[in-house]
Amino acid sequence: MTEHPDLAGLQRRLAEFAAARDWQPYHTPKNLVAALSVEASELVEIFQWLTPEESARVMDDPGTAHRVRDEVADVLAYLLQLCEVLGVDPLAALSAKIDRNEERFPGPGPDAAG
Repeated sequence: MTEHPDLAGLQRRLAEFAAARDWQPYHTPKNLVAALSVEASELVEIFQWLTPEESARVMDDPGTAHRVRDEVADVLAYLLQLCEVLGVDPLAALSAKIDRNEERFPGPGPDAAG
């Protein structure tokens, strides 16, 4: 069984990959956000004309599943690179956002009444 890499390790690998190719001058926040948007759009394109039922089964086709995994990886890579450049801890940012959403949108139950 392959161990899953950690987030910091992936960010380090991305930075080393870019550094080895002298790409850092191009990895500005503006360029990384633009690239992130393009890759997210490529992910959307896979699902664009599918019915809800077809979209739920998209991973059943090996070729389409491969495309989905590649685009998810591209989106995550650019997001992680953007976080690195801006000094944003993506996991801390997500945790804080979930906390705010839980306050803004309480779920049903005894604690929801406030």
